[in-house]
Parts: sequence; C-alpha cells; structure tokens
Amino acid sequence: MIELLPIIMFAVVCLALMLGYPVAFTLAGVALLFAGGGIIGGVFEPALLLTFPNRLFGIMSNYTLVAVPLFVFMGVMLEKSRLAEELLSNMAKACGRLPGGLGLAVILVGALLAASTGIVGATVVTMGLMSLPTMLRHGYNPSLATGTICATGTLGQIIPPSIALVLLGDVISSAYQQAQLHLGVLNLQTVSVGDLFVGAVVPGLMLVAMYMGYVLLVAWRRPAQAPRARLETHEQTVSRTQLLLSLVPVLVLITLVLGSIITGVATPTEAAGVGAAGALVLAGLKKQLDWARLSEVMTTTTRISAMIFTILIGASLFSLVFRGFGGEELVHHLFDQLPGGTLGAVLVVMLVIFLLGFILDFIEITFVVVPIVGPVLLAMGVDPVWLGIMIAINLQTSFLTPPFGFALFYLRGVAPESVPTAAIYRGVAPFIVLQLLLLLALALWPQLVIS
Repeated sequence: MIELLPIIMFAVVCLALMLGYPVAFTLAGVALLFAGGGIIGGVFEPALLLTFPNRLFGIMSNYTLVAVPLFVFMGVMLEKSRLAEELLSNMAKACGRLPGGLGLAVILVGALLAASTGIVGATVVTMGLMSLPTMLRHGYNPSLATGTICATGTLGQIIPPSIALVLLGDVISSAYQQAQLHLGVLNLQTVSVGDLFVGAVVPGLMLVAMYMGYVLLVAWRRPAQAPRARLETHEQTVSRTQLLLSLVPVLVLITLVLGSIITGVATPTEAAGVGAAGALVLAGLKKQLDWARLSEVMTTTTRISAMIFTILIGASLFSLVFRGFGGEELVHHLFDQLPGGTLGAVLVVMLVIFLLGFILDFIEITFVVVPIVGPVLLAMGVDPVWLGIMIAINLQTSFLTPPFGFALFYLRGVAPESVPTAAIYRGVAPFIVLQLLLLLALALWPQLVIS
C-alpha cells in the first residue's frame, strides 16, 4: 500500500482539479496533507520539507523565468494596440477572393500573432471578435469557422517565442540534469529555451501549412462551406502599401525577438525585454499608448505572471513530496516493465498527456506531469529537445479537447449565440487530428526537430 502512495497522491490532485479547486493551492495543499500523514505514519522523511525554501529561492532567482512576464507584457500590449485588427482587415481583403480566402487570412494572421504574442487566450478572443462575424456573414460553415479560429489561436503554444516553451524549457532542463545525475554523469549539460525555440520552428511552420491545406481542401471539396468572400465595393482592394504597413511592424518585432535568440545574439530573457520594449514602441507609433492603457496592460501582466509563478511554487512542493514517497523510482520501475522499451514508454507518456489534456490545463501538466516522467525518459536516452517539442505539441491539443479546452471556452465567450457549442466542438475535431498527425510525423522523422 505504501508504494502506491505516489499514484494515490497524483489521483487526488487530478480529482481536486476536476472539482474546480484553485490549481496552485490544490497542488501545495495535497502535498502537505500527504507529507503530514507520511510523517505521522513514519513513511516520509520530514527533513525533505526543509529543502523547499532552497527550491523556492531557486524559482524566484531563475533568470530564464524572467522572460515570462516580459513575453506576457509584449503580448498584452500588442493585443491592446489593435495591431491585429488592422492586419486581419488588410489580409482578408488581400485573400478574400480566393476559395477559403478568409480562412487562410485567419490562419496567416493567427500565426503572426502567435509569433508576436504567444498568448492563446488573447489570440482566440481577438480573432473571434474580429473574424468570426465576417466569416459567418460571408457564408462560412460555423464549425469550419470556429474550428479554424480555435486551432489558429493555439499556435501560440508551439510557434516561438512561446510562453509555453519558456516554461517547458525550464522544466525539461531540470529533468535533463536529474537524468544525468541518475546516470552518474559528472559534467552536467543543460537544455536552453533557445534550443526549444529553434526546434519548434519547423514543426510550427508545418502545422500552419497543414491548417491551410485543410481549409483549401474543404474549399475545393465543399465550396459552400468556405465560399469566396463577397466583399463590398470599398473593401475589395488593399494597396501593397497598406498591406506592408500592417505587416512590417509585426515582422520586424518577430525578427528582433526570434532572430536574436536563434542567432545567439541574445538570450530568451534579453530578447523578451526587446520584445516588450518593441511592443511599447509600436503602441506609441499607432497612438494607442496612454496611462490608462499602460496601467491595464501592467495589471493584466501582473495577474497572469502571478498565476503562473504561484502554480510553479505549488507544483515544486508537490514534486518534492512525490519524490519523497518514492514516486520517481516507481515511475522508473513501471517504464522498465513496459513492452517496447523506450518507444513504449514514450507512447504511454504521450497518451497520458493527451488524455490529461481533456481535464487539465497545459500549465498544470507542464509543472506536475513533466517533472515526474521527464527524468525517466531522458535517462532512457530520449533527446531532450525532441521530447520538449513533442510534449509542447501534445499540450497544444489540450486547448482544443472538450470538455475543458480553454480555446473552446474563450471562443464561446465571444461567439454569437446563433453558433451552438456543439458546432465549436465539431469544428476543432479535424484540427486535433492534424496535430496528432504532426506528432506522428515528428516521431517518424525526429530530424525535423533536432537536425
């Protein structure tokens, strides 16, 4: 019974989260309850809890995690500056005459927003408010329209610079070091967030191409579901100058942030600072910067950052207690017993993460599940960058899978009442399949990530 305590502890956390209790306090509360019971029962070493302050200090002094509030600030500022609204309007005019043109415009703009904001909720809400009424007005099938918007909004999970990759990169790096210690390696190596950013570029572009291919396929096979846009006379054309003026600011910001990381000129944290400053400049140039808007952006940034770091602290305590009960050794033993060796272990982890995505948020899975299974898989010889990208894409599906897919909630909140919730659920199904196909492609050709 004692050896099953880690599994029971994990199950209790999942149950409490499904009941709607706050994530951070659930993780910490369950950990302390089990630790207290273990101390009383003599099966948990109380000295382990004394190491938690050092862990907490390590979280707060982690230079990589400084990028989180900076990227959040950049994304929120760009959302409030109405840059996306102008870009989507011009892109819709440029692509609207093509079959499925409005859908293609949504995907292209969503990809650019993902590369410049990295915030799923902001992208889904922005695209839902601006593009969904237009797509419905021009005769788009509600399922196709809502599915395209939801799926495009989740691109912020995989297209760098991504907050999810920043958080995942820190967790994977820690897991990689633990795996090396387990193997007796003295000269420890690390995995940087920049490595994940570089590894995510090709898969991110592949996913954009797959989304566009699906919309074009629907427009070809069922043209009534994705008709050519019937633009009004004053909307029919957009000059190259107008299109460039809306595109260039976003592309310049992406180049400065992502280019400086890939070329090694700047660390992700330094590049995040450049991105935050660039977002301020763009907002000022568009005359969208005032004290009220700046205060709103800073308040939102503080709220999101505080939520992320509070969850990280709770997850760190949970991980500490989980290991104190021998959870890591239990996972090692379970994986060793699986048929198929390393391949079988990876398949099981991917399946578990996918299923947990139906009930848990990506932050919860990143901070709770990955620290448990990551060291074990990496000790079995799995490439850390490849594993990080595979997990990131898998986590991306958690935004689309009902009943707790957050992208579905975001769009439901801004979609017209005439669009039934069932239509949104039907619409995301093909895009979930596309994401799973991308996972399969990366499993068959890992060089797409690590070449």
